[in-house]
Amino acid sequence: MKKKNFMSLLLAAATCFSLLAGCSNGGASGNAGANANVIKIGGIGPLTGSAAQYGIATRQGAEIAVSEINELGGSIQFELNSQDDEADGEKGVNAYNTLIDWGMQILYGCTTSGSCAAVAAESFSDRVFQLTPSASSTTVTEGKDNVFQLCFTDPNQGKTAADFISEHKLATKIAVIYNNGDDYSTGIYQGFAAEAEKVGLELVSVTTFPDDTTTDFSAQLTDAQNSGAELVFLPIYYTPASNILLQAKQKGLSFSYFGCDGLDGILTLEGFDTSLAEGVYVLTPFDTTSDAAVSFIEKYKEAAGEAPNQFAADAYDCMYALYEACQKANITSDMSYSDVCDALISVFTSSDFAVDGLTGSGMQWGANGEVSKDPLVVQIVNGAYVNQ
Repeated sequence: MKKKNFMSLLLAAATCFSLLAGCSNGGASGNAGANANVIKIGGIGPLTGSAAQYGIATRQGAEIAVSEINELGGSIQFELNSQDDEADGEKGVNAYNTLIDWGMQILYGCTTSGSCAAVAAESFSDRVFQLTPSASSTTVTEGKDNVFQLCFTDPNQGKTAADFISEHKLATKIAVIYNNGDDYSTGIYQGFAAEAEKVGLELVSVTTFPDDTTTDFSAQLTDAQNSGAELVFLPIYYTPASNILLQAKQKGLSFSYFGCDGLDGILTLEGFDTSLAEGVYVLTPFDTTSDAAVSFIEKYKEAAGEAPNQFAADAYDCMYALYEACQKANITSDMSYSDVCDALISVFTSSDFAVDGLTGSGMQWGANGEVSKDPLVVQIVNGAYVNQ
């Protein structure tokens, strides 16, 4: 079988796009015809709470893709039911059980690694196929043949960051501030530290904090300053990062900063002074300059009133990857979720299944659930991302 031209689907969808109204928490969306072969996809992510910006972005990106797919009028249609987990594992499992009762055939999510790991244990036991747009910890997929990631993994982010800093001579003395109570943050730090040693970067300060509710980073910043750090590496989410940038300015500290995909969204964080992020480097898979990306960005702005982040783009790509796989596997609405799971595992791990999307070209998956694609590095300049 020839490699599917994923971008042709995106461009075709752009000509017949009919935007769904955003569904409320727990609502299903899809705009599928009454007699269509409707596949039920359950979505889980934080729609409220401190990580809501990620979950809302993934839901909106997925909804746009589902609307486009259904408007194509093909033999397969999607219905998406989004549930809120507040980035909490226990609530994620509750949301999962709600979706099972609803009749979910495929699980899309979770958005954050901690919740996703908890839910993945359930989906593995039940044999439900799971594709996450953004839960990048290796703990999500380890030992689970049914769980796949569209995002790149945490160790890969850490390695890429260290290599970029070294190759572009951004700094040699590095401070790291990470959340040691979070799999995502810890995983990136570990990958970064291992690669930093190989490429000759000196980690002069490594400090931690216990969770993303932490607001005082005086001790961490002071340690970075006293150690002579030139650059601070932040493998963390945007909320604690925003506090670090603000407090560094208040202390009169001047560092370079390098963050990972968790920082994507900081520019639209309510009440955040975007000038604080000027010059910050961020890892992202989302190239906003392609024709397909420009079309998606316009639709997202119309729906959400702001520009999409990479989480929205990853979610969009998830739906199209599932659509391609469902077509290849001949998935039907009367199949049990366990039968769907077996069929989709076979497709996703086959050597002739490759897709092009907003966040990667020729994306393929291994038996370990990891996607093959490369991160990009952007820098925040005048409140916008600039490819490096």
